[in-house]
Amino acid sequence: MKRFSDEHAWVEYQDGIATTGITAYAAEELGEINFVELPDMGAVLAQGEMLCVVESVKAAADVFAPIGGTVVAVNKRLDSEPQLINDAAERDGWICRLEEVDETELDNLMDEEEYEVFVAGEDDD
Repeated sequence: MKRFSDEHAWVEYQDGIATTGITAYAAEELGEINFVELPDMGAVLAQGEMLCVVESVKAAADVFAPIGGTVVAVNKRLDSEPQLINDAAERDGWICRLEEVDETELDNLMDEEEYEVFVAGEDDD
């Protein structure tokens, strides 16, 4: 099950693990990503708390955790290949994996169809 936040982060929850990153829309808006400050292993994050910083040629952007939990894995490939987020933001460009999540927090997030409507509204602004 994949869910999306209004801060343009995604989370895919499966078998007690929440994999998260920024959406393809966010990656496109940021432009060429050249650095990702990954979260610390073992960090305990609340939903909506700053997860990491993504820097691009256009700007630096804070990424907020779409769901709370404990960081149990980070995508080390982003250290040397930050462009993975541009190439595959919602697949190989994932940022971290969380455990000990509160599944009810997923209810605060949008499904894919709701997110597409949300993004279409942002483009209208």
